[in-house]
Amino acid sequence: MDRYISTRGEAGPVSAAEAILKGIAPDGGLFVPSHLPRVDYMPLLNREYGERAGAILPTFLGRPGKEQEAQICSWIDAAYSPARFDSRAVVPLKKLERDLYLLELWHGPTGAFKDIALQLLPYLLTGAVKQEENRGTAPTMAILVATSGDTGKAALEGFCNVPGTRIIVFYPEQGVSEIQKRQMVTQQGTNVAVVGVRGNFDDAQTGVKKIFTDQSTIEVLSRRGYRFSSANSINWGRLAPQIVYYFSAYLDLIRREEIKEGEKINFVVPTGNFGNILAGFYAGRAGLPVNRLICASNTNHVLTDFIQSGTYDRNRPFLRTISPSMDILISSNLERLLFEVSGRQSNRVKQWMEQLAAEGRYHVNRTTFEQIAALFWSGYSTEQETMEAISQVYHRYRYVIDPHTAVAVTVHRKYRQATGDPTKTVILSTASPFKFNASVARALLGEKAATNRSEFELLATLSDHTGWKIPAGLSGLEEKPVRHTTVIDKTEMKKTVLNLLQ
Repeated sequence: MDRYISTRGEAGPVSAAEAILKGIAPDGGLFVPSHLPRVDYMPLLNREYGERAGAILPTFLGRPGKEQEAQICSWIDAAYSPARFDSRAVVPLKKLERDLYLLELWHGPTGAFKDIALQLLPYLLTGAVKQEENRGTAPTMAILVATSGDTGKAALEGFCNVPGTRIIVFYPEQGVSEIQKRQMVTQQGTNVAVVGVRGNFDDAQTGVKKIFTDQSTIEVLSRRGYRFSSANSINWGRLAPQIVYYFSAYLDLIRREEIKEGEKINFVVPTGNFGNILAGFYAGRAGLPVNRLICASNTNHVLTDFIQSGTYDRNRPFLRTISPSMDILISSNLERLLFEVSGRQSNRVKQWMEQLAAEGRYHVNRTTFEQIAALFWSGYSTEQETMEAISQVYHRYRYVIDPHTAVAVTVHRKYRQATGDPTKTVILSTASPFKFNASVARALLGEKAATNRSEFELLATLSDHTGWKIPAGLSGLEEKPVRHTTVIDKTEMKKTVLNLLQ
């Protein structure tokens, strides 16, 4: 059975269950498989998404035995059931034109791509806990989440009332859309807590990571019967399910005779924390024919600058944009990429991460930079370009996209202009346009249409204009009672966790 090691080289190897339980490695690094698998995907050509996931996912979870694989398949069936996803395809692939496609990742209960992993993660986590019980211990898992908007609700939805778990979500109090905030603060459940942080997402994420590695806090909560884990994409159990939909999109293209077996394609991914596009990288390492991974940023384009220069520098203004789930300056999952493309040199990765923590920047060596540049391309979209992309896609294709997907559309256009690359391309559409309806309504109907109207009123306006149905998870949000009102300074996160986990 494969084991999992830390990107910083001072923790592990551990089992898949232990990697999922811990979330983050004790040395502050992120867990990765000690050996990357190869996926034989062609036998899955005519299978449904759940069957594809049942065949692919176990290879990224330590190659479990037949009994454990059967258990994972049953979890997949439950996670992607029609009761949770409003599309039988789970992640339907839509063709825009001859060589351009959109992979819709937002048909889950919260209308965002995070549902693909976070509907499954509670099963993976509780399954790992049962393995602990078999060894005589049964901790209550304390799930800490920092969110830029979408992860929070998806995690809350996934872990709501799951036995043996408590979940605390921290979100930037002024850094999410009204719909995103309302989804979180109205969350029901006896095991959930939602806390606003006066600061940005990076403040919340840094605070959570510090708590994870704070030994005094770990010891206090251990005496209370708790053990930390994470639902952010720093957890391998969160990242691994996302690898599946890259293979699924490729298989759908073959099945529709859009491409031939072995033909390379591009993926365009709007990303801030780098987890979603990193899943595509691991798919490529596992044998998927990937030509280029195109990283799409908004005006917080720290990732674009890094991919173009080899210098990562978060010392810059933090900008609030109409694509708030990407408003991030510290991209945690980039650490995994650096580990892989540097030849798994954990000492070098640790040095870069220490420089980032101390100075806010680091510069990778030439070989590592060349490895990244060979596979990745990156650009960014301004706010105006993002709004224009929403309008242009609707008027050209009668298709509605959210601002994050619009960022990807803009960057794809810039990539084509810069390279002339005719390779067939899949854009990952990461959120329902109804989640960010104020921006979408302004782009399609003009400023006046959105003036003095709440996001809840604009749901109906957008639906009437486009003919698209409001997702069930967003309908009636304004009528739900607010259950979580706590707002704290970023320095109070540790104290808040200790108070909530009495």
